[in-house]
Amino acid sequence: MDGAAEARAALIALRAEVGKAVVGNDAAVTGLIIALLCRGHVLLEGVPGVAKTLLVRALAAALDLETTRVQFTPDLMPGDITGSIVYDAHSGEFSFREGPVFTNLLLADEINRTPPKTQSSLLEAMEERQVSSDGKTRPLPDPFIVIATQNPVEYEGTYPLPEAQLDRFLLKLTMPMPSREDEFGILSRHAQGFDPRDLGAAGVTPVAGIAQLDAARRAVAGVTVRPEVLAYIVDVCRATRSMPSVRLGVSPRGATALLAATRAWAWLAGRDYATPDDVKALTRPALRHRLDLRPEAELEGATADGVLDRVLASVPVPR
Repeated sequence: MDGAAEARAALIALRAEVGKAVVGNDAAVTGLIIALLCRGHVLLEGVPGVAKTLLVRALAAALDLETTRVQFTPDLMPGDITGSIVYDAHSGEFSFREGPVFTNLLLADEINRTPPKTQSSLLEAMEERQVSSDGKTRPLPDPFIVIATQNPVEYEGTYPLPEAQLDRFLLKLTMPMPSREDEFGILSRHAQGFDPRDLGAAGVTPVAGIAQLDAARRAVAGVTVRPEVLAYIVDVCRATRSMPSVRLGVSPRGATALLAATRAWAWLAGRDYATPDDVKALTRPALRHRLDLRPEAELEGATADGVLDRVLASVPVPR
């Protein structure tokens, strides 16, 4: 087995390993793996209690990566995330104290509960993989991704993320309520003594590491995307800009995000080339947060996913 095949097998094994702690949600796990392969960030949306935090912790444990959780609150300051200059009374000198952003997986819990000033402190870290403070630039670890969560139903006391920051997220994944079968499985585990705070006792162990992730990224970069598939991505993104219910459609950055996610999806499926079906599979998670719907359309019940479904139905698929 060559390095790329070994890396693929290890990353696919992540699903089963995370499944020891989180029942269901294979789609969310796959989305997080794609984000890691693309060096992208993820917006994770779901109501409280659907295991968003547990999912990220289990993924970090299965990848043997460092993870840090920050609870975003209205009084959180930018320095609480990126770090700050502190005075050492013993040495009489100022030094930089790293913030929780210096990690591999940063879980930004309820990111929309903190003011825009603090939200924007993540922009440089997300885009440039660095933190600038006191005239110095400090690189962040590699890999580094932000996984931000938000509650889709409770908006009192929240600060909606601006379009510029939403566009920095590679994917927006949704975690729905579990099915009856999955919820029964969750309760059965808890009845048998499962403790979500002790992943070691649940049997979650590292099945992949940075070496496999690096090999996988190199392999994904070699996935072929034919001109007709590239044109399909362009047509899908351009079609969002002319939909009557959309005020602001997908930007070129969104198109490049869809391309990157499509290549990673194709590679995970065991192919070295991308197809239009791969594009379709990633259109919702890669583009849903990049659409700004008209208020009157939202009042009539329009949704970003519904708009994207109509776009996919209207754009001709290359043969």
